[in-house]
Amino acid sequence: MDFTRRETLALGGAAALTFVLPFRANAAVDDAIAEFTGGAAIGGAGVELTAPEIAENGNTVPISVSAPGASAIMVLAAGNPTPGVATFNFGPLAASQSASTRMRLAGTQDVVAIAKLADGSFARSAKTVKVTIGGCGG
Repeated sequence: MDFTRRETLALGGAAALTFVLPFRANAAVDDAIAEFTGGAAIGGAGVELTAPEIAENGNTVPISVSAPGASAIMVLAAGNPTPGVATFNFGPLAASQSASTRMRLAGTQDVVAIAKLADGSFARSAKTVKVTIGGCGG
């Protein structure tokens, strides 16, 4: 099988994008977390993320987050073209520091919740959601 120069360049470019894009997606999530936390260390306890293990439709995946005493909770979808899903801010008169919503997922991926707790520390929780029918992008 003979390839033309144009076909060879197209295949090489596609291979390079396939290798580089997943790293950039993770970098976007890491950048968003660093911006939210200001580079502070993140603990593992203090925030609870509820999401289904398997989502039959990526267009409407229900999630809920709660972090008693939190002033803000950020939710990210690591595999989406735009990973930021929502940031929930809670004032001093909030009855509870919990929220629920539905989001779109481009495919099987991790959903991450970062909470800023009342003492200024940060907590993280993550769940992998398997998507059987694509949402945004497929």
